[in-house]
Amino acid sequence: MTTLSDLANAHPVIGKRWSQGQAPEQERILVLARDALDFIFATGQRYDFEDFFKRPDVRRLPAQGGNTELSERMERTKRFFEKLRDEPESAEEVAQSQAILDAIQYIESTGQQGAFAAYQQHVEAGDLPFVVASFDTREDAEAWLANHPHPPDPASVLIANEFHDVVHDRKTNIRRLPRTRALKWYLEELVEEEQPVPVASFGTREEADAWWRAQPESVRRAWVRVGDELYLAAYYPNIHHRALFPLSLARS
Repeated sequence: MTTLSDLANAHPVIGKRWSQGQAPEQERILVLARDALDFIFATGQRYDFEDFFKRPDVRRLPAQGGNTELSERMERTKRFFEKLRDEPESAEEVAQSQAILDAIQYIESTGQQGAFAAYQQHVEAGDLPFVVASFDTREDAEAWLANHPHPPDPASVLIANEFHDVVHDRKTNIRRLPRTRALKWYLEELVEEEQPVPVASFGTREEADAWWRAQPESVRRAWVRVGDELYLAAYYPNIHHRALFPLSLARS
């Protein structure tokens, strides 16, 4: 049975075939495979994924819906990794290729092509680390986690616009929300890649928040200045949440 650990260990079979100047079709195949593996992690579907492959009829389950273009790309990706699985260059590639095939089957058979396509857009845009929920207070987040029948794991959430991991051990029912430095690392990398140039300036945080809430959904990210501080404005369409993150966090 493919486990979450198998998914995490499957990336080398992708990296081995990634190269500068590769054919566009191969790049699309490798990107889809990478994103299929990461999607299950980012959306916290560890237990759902593992339970899915305990079903005796799992290999006979059909794909559920999905748009034609994405379905065709998934089919091409499956054919690519089926060939690698059946004609591997090493023993490790059998399990790695099968893990990718299982990730794609899970997405297709559970009808998550739409969510997967949205996740791919998130990755392609270079957006902030993916989150599954947002809360105003720690108390709200802890109440949500305590009452959730199947908490996502692994996954991340925002609490007062600070990143926290969701940790759930199903055997012991331990549930925790430790803070993570994912935002700091993201901001550090972002400012190395682009010069922060504010598109608007405000005297107060309240004015900046009001302006950001009024922006169209197509605007996913922007730099703004509030007083003397630069902020990254971000929109999370999967949870319909807008946030402002101070750039100073990258230096903390």
